[in-house]
Parts: sequence; structure tokens; C-alpha cells
Amino acid sequence: MITAQRSASRIDAKRRSVLDHRKKHFAQPAWEHRDYEYRLSFYTLPPTGEIGVEEFEGWALARLKVLAELEACSFRNRSPEETREAMQPILEKHMPLHQNSSRSMTLQDERKKDHYSHFILRLAFSATEDLRRRFSRLETQLFKLRYNDDAVKERQAFVDSLELSWERVTETERLELGQDLINATPSWRKGETEEGWFKVDWEKVPELVEGRRVLVKGGKAYVPSREQTSMVVGEFGRRLDAALELTSRALPRLDEDDRLSPILQHLSKSFTAPDAAYAASDSVVSGATINAASIDSLSQHFPLCMQNLHRELRKNSHLKHFGRLQYTLFLKGIGLSLEECLVFWRRSFKLIQDDKFNKEYKYNIRHAYGDVGGDANKRGRGYTPYACQKLLTEAPPGPGQSHGCPYKTFSVDNLIQTLQATGVSDRDVLKGVREDVARMRYHIACNRVFEYAHKAELKKVKDENLWPAAELDTILHPNSYFKRSFLLKNLGKVQSGDLGVEG
Repeated sequence: MITAQRSASRIDAKRRSVLDHRKKHFAQPAWEHRDYEYRLSFYTLPPTGEIGVEEFEGWALARLKVLAELEACSFRNRSPEETREAMQPILEKHMPLHQNSSRSMTLQDERKKDHYSHFILRLAFSATEDLRRRFSRLETQLFKLRYNDDAVKERQAFVDSLELSWERVTETERLELGQDLINATPSWRKGETEEGWFKVDWEKVPELVEGRRVLVKGGKAYVPSREQTSMVVGEFGRRLDAALELTSRALPRLDEDDRLSPILQHLSKSFTAPDAAYAASDSVVSGATINAASIDSLSQHFPLCMQNLHRELRKNSHLKHFGRLQYTLFLKGIGLSLEECLVFWRRSFKLIQDDKFNKEYKYNIRHAYGDVGGDANKRGRGYTPYACQKLLTEAPPGPGQSHGCPYKTFSVDNLIQTLQATGVSDRDVLKGVREDVARMRYHIACNRVFEYAHKAELKKVKDENLWPAAELDTILHPNSYFKRSFLLKNLGKVQSGDLGVEG
């Protein structure tokens, strides 16, 4: 009888939880505001406070930019030290995360942005196994970068707060293992002291096992204290992998929110090449002569996508609609005025009569500039130049069309021939482009070509510290390509204020 009552009680409890699911769903969260005690985080608890849609997308894009730069360092085979040096200004620019000892007034805001942006991207990249694996790998690299850069005391306090189930090796066990433990610890052979060892399942430290830096016995790896980094980073990756699996199961419920779904889809597409918002300062070069007559000479600074459009235009005296729109917006972005743009296109379409040009083409050019059209255009904004992300994700060109990104739309052989025709002769560079294209790293291939074409100027800029390091990040916009190329090829001929750098 008692057993039956207890069983009924358990069943009733389940029923009550089902019946009251709405109460549970709409209940107030356990907490909304959170104080971030540590700079580092395992991102165990999701955020429950409220943020605006603009912050939601803006913070996610900032983190995505950081992850993209981190991935670019990996693609370029940079050493850990080179990666750290390259990422420091990028992190400071997009995702600063200062230590407690800095006494920064924005400490909590920085950590809040870091916390929220991680979970936003976790939602965006949980849909497929490929995205989950890629996101986990980059987030783990980012955590390791920050972990190694953290102050020793603050880092140890964070590790202690995790309460990880690592078994410390006792003195008795250490003596029993004797010479085996010493032989597996290279530093002991150099006469260095060792604080102690931890004992964990060997699967948790594959990096150390592979590098033969630990003793493996009875399924356990004996890890010296100084190798704690690998253990913490490995634990971070395992927990994140498990969390991503759980997140993927919850994704269908988000389809009900019309505000979030488009943003998350946009973010997942941006993993091909992060979206780069256009700003006038990103491409317009003060003092440069930009008019209809100067486009031919300026085209040497264009990325391959715009060079391709320019060549087709000069060859056929015509471009189809999407090519015209892509090229018009690019020219608008480099500072070509509407009047000069109309002159440029009229001269370029030299085989077409005035009446036909005015009726079929002139309006579209004015519309792109915001001179005619809907309410937004009437306010003079028009369309913004396309970023690499849009060129890579839009519909591919059909017969007779030339728009899009050549690194994606050209056959490999045609692409290599085109690059050779533009002066790229280095075999290693061309081999790298082939590998990038095979792995669909199109924006990396473009940056590889840029760095080859400007290697002397880039070396001078870096050696003499002429530009902030953050201004030499991966190029993600055709207009940024143009401006950086123009400035590098005209070092000393333009004012430093023309860089348009932040601060």
C-alpha cells in the first residue's frame, strides 16, 4: 500500500510537471544580472538577462571576426607565438577582455559581451556537425590563447573554481613509479624541479600523449603540474562538444521566433567569410583622384572580382545586370560620385545609343546611389557595396555573367591562368591558392594573393611600425582591399590620417 502510494505520488508529480509546463516556461529566471569574477569562462551557465537585437547581432559579429582571424592564422600555418602576436590587436579591437588587476571600468561589460556572444554563436553553429566541429575547434583555440595570456594567480583561481576531478599523485605512488615517471618528464633530466603530478584518463590529454610528454600506465596519464594547460583546454573542448550536441536538439524551438532565426541564419552563412559592414572611411582615400578617367589606372588596386568585371567591361563594352550592380556599388564605395559614375558607364557602353542608355541603364545607376527609388533611396543612401560574404553566398553567375567571386566561380585552371596574367608567378603562392580553393577558403586565397602583390610594402609597414597591427587583419571586403592596396603602393604619398583607422 505504501509502495503504491509512493508510486502514485511519483506519477502525479510527473503529471503535474507536464500540466504546469507553461508556469515553468514563463517563470522568472533564477538570475538576470551576473557578476563575472573571472576573465576566463567555461560558459557553463547560459545568459538570462535581456539585450537588444542590435547588441545580439553586433556582439556575435565581433566574436565571429575574432574566430575568423584565428582560423586564418591556422590556415597560414603561423606558429603559436606568431598567432599570439597577430591576434592581440584583433582581440583588443573586437573582443577586449582585461584581467582583474587592470582595474578597468568596463571589466564587467567586456565579460558580459564575451559571455553572450559565445552563446549566440553556439546557437548559430549548432545546426550541422561540420559547423559544430569547426566552432568547437576555434573556441577551444581562443580559450587556450586567453588562458596562456592570463595572469598566473588569476588563472589558478579560475582553475580551482572549476573543481575538476583530477586525482593528485601521492608521494607514495610517485616513489613506486620511480624512474618511469622521471623518464617521462623531460624537465627532470635537465635538473628542474617539479611541483607534482595529476592522474587522469589518458583520453583526456591526447595532445600530451602524442607528444610523449607524460607517463601512461594502466589507462592513466601522469601529467606534471606545468602541463596543466593541456588538461584545462582539453576539458573545455569536451564540455563544449557536449553542450553543442544539446543545443542542436533545442534548435527547432527557435524557429518560432521570427526575430532570431534570420540573424542566426545570417551568422551561420558568415562562417564562410565573416560579413564586413561597409563604412565610407573603409575605402575612400582622401586626396586620391577618383573620377571616370582614373578608373583604368586605379584598377591595378582592385581585387580579382572587380578586376574581372573591369576586364569584361573593357572587352565587351557591356556587363549584365548583376555585374553592373556589383561594380557600380564598388565604384561608389571607392568614392566615385554619381555624376562621374554616369560618365564612366556611358563611355564604357560606347556601342549603345544615348536613348537606349538613358532608358535601360541610367535609372539603375541612379537607384544604386540612392538618387531615385523608394524611401530609403530618397534619403540618399542607396545600396552599400557588397562584402566578400555576399559575393560568396549569392547565386553563381550564369552564361555571359561575370559577377561573384572568381576564387569560387572560376575553374581552378582558369583561376591560376588569370592570376598568372595579373603577375602572380610564385609557385608556392599558386599552390597555396589551389589548396585554399579546394578547401573552400576563398577569402584566404584572395588575402594570400594580396600579401604576395604587396609583400615589400607590408614588410616595410611592419618593420617600421607605420600602421597599427589591427589594420593588417584579414581583408573581408573588396573596398577594403582597394584602399589598403592603394595606400601600400603610395606609402609616403598620402597623409597618415587617410588610413581611417580607429582612434
